[in-house]
Amino acid sequence: MIEIPPSSGASFLLRAGRSVKIIDPAGGQVADFFCFSAADPRESLSSGRSIDYAETTLLTAGHALYSNRSGTMAVISEDTCGRHDFLMTPCSLRMFQLESGRDDHHPSCHENLAVALAPHGIGPDAISTTLNLFMNVVVGPDGRVEIRPRCRAPGTSSC
Repeated sequence: MIEIPPSSGASFLLRAGRSVKIIDPAGGQVADFFCFSAADPRESLSSGRSIDYAETTLLTAGHALYSNRSGTMAVISEDTCGRHDFLMTPCSLRMFQLESGRDDHHPSCHENLAVALAPHGIGPDAISTTLNLFMNVVVGPDGRVEIRPRCRAPGTSSC
């Protein structure tokens, strides 16, 4: 088991046929999930293809996650939350700077992912839109996106 402290990241090699279970033990957290092919890291998770092929933005148990080359990267086999975002990119230092009008450093999900993936030779520019597990984003009739309260139940999982 790998426990990832809040405001940090982790990476690991997951072999074909194996599974990972992602749990929010305290409730209210978001986990940015992204993956690359071990055979060719230029093949990576694609929100656009996954949403297109599933014909929904609300991916859940039974849905496959596809790569930029249309290969199956993973399949969601269990989901006790039922609400995840696949539209928003991971928060970044620049996003915080633009929103706050300040230039100081602020930890971000993109930075956490970049640090965790660097040992695998993955650079920050290769990290695209993540599957934001337990994040509740709603698209309004006017196309505006709104981040609403997350899945709050401690122990909520998705795998």
